[in-house]
Amino acid sequence: MAKSQYRFCVGPWNFSAGQDPYGPPVREEKSFDWKLKALKELGFEGMMFHDDDAVPDIDSKSAKQVLAEARALKRQLDDAGVVAEMVAPRLWFAPQTVDGAFTSNNPKHRQYAIDRSKQTCDIARELGTDILVLWLAREGSYLRESKSAGQATEHLVTAFDALLKHDKKIRLAIEPKPNEPMDHAYLPTIGHALAIAQQTRDPKRVGCVIESAHSLLSGHDPADDIEFAMSFKKLWSLHLNDQNGLKYDQDKPFGSANLRVAFNQVRALERTGYGKNGEFVCFDVHPFRTTREEHFLQHLANSKRTFVHLLKKARTYPEKEAARLIADRNYQDLDQLVLEHLMGV
Repeated sequence: MAKSQYRFCVGPWNFSAGQDPYGPPVREEKSFDWKLKALKELGFEGMMFHDDDAVPDIDSKSAKQVLAEARALKRQLDDAGVVAEMVAPRLWFAPQTVDGAFTSNNPKHRQYAIDRSKQTCDIARELGTDILVLWLAREGSYLRESKSAGQATEHLVTAFDALLKHDKKIRLAIEPKPNEPMDHAYLPTIGHALAIAQQTRDPKRVGCVIESAHSLLSGHDPADDIEFAMSFKKLWSLHLNDQNGLKYDQDKPFGSANLRVAFNQVRALERTGYGKNGEFVCFDVHPFRTTREEHFLQHLANSKRTFVHLLKKARTYPEKEAARLIADRNYQDLDQLVLEHLMGV
């Protein structure tokens, strides 16, 4: 298989000012123009967007205003030589989605979520991307008796079908996560995401996004999730980062917690040909809260640098020696082979 030429991408939220659920920002919030310039200087070709990243205060504006601002953003991105990789409706911030968006017990709130997501499809079209990412943040419950999982699945399919009907070219990329902010989440894994695709009106246009930390929070190896999704030809975007155990979603720099897990993700991308059709490698990472202003961008630069180093390791991996050890079922020495390859021994 031909080697892929990778393109890299980040989102405006990855220039975090350091706020978290337990404390306020610790760095100056940067303007969008500053972020766009920094992104380009770091060698990133794409930017991810939530709908209200593209059009701030989106719920206060008319449909005509929203599209006009989306078109203005497209001109700005074109001038900078940056591509909009995807757009996602930020449903989890709205007061109508306290009890869920597509799966709310209130039918008016479910309709709000569908209507806003349709508008996000329109923004995506203006920005030149056909990927609508659905992070189903509030789709779940704090109390299992408050909802029916079967009925919630029906609500999700109804919403997905409405979006697929609204835009005949849009592709829905579900980004599963097992927890946070919900105690129990619907569609918590890649398997759930790809399974529900089969219930929609156009399964070929329903795929997934894999985030390293989300796979780890599910107790899965993200490299396995990558190869699983790629076997269905439904991995349309990728959020690389790292995670130290089953804590909150940390969004650590790629490879920060477990270099071997990171290596296997890069190797999975190489083995499956991810990127050969123009798919982006996105880094959904945040600077440590302790980061000073002068080091603001290092989490992005370092994540890309780690990826490039691991790409070299993946492409120089001693495949023949590994195959010999596998044939001999000598997994002890295979284990050491991997470790020494990564250490440069």
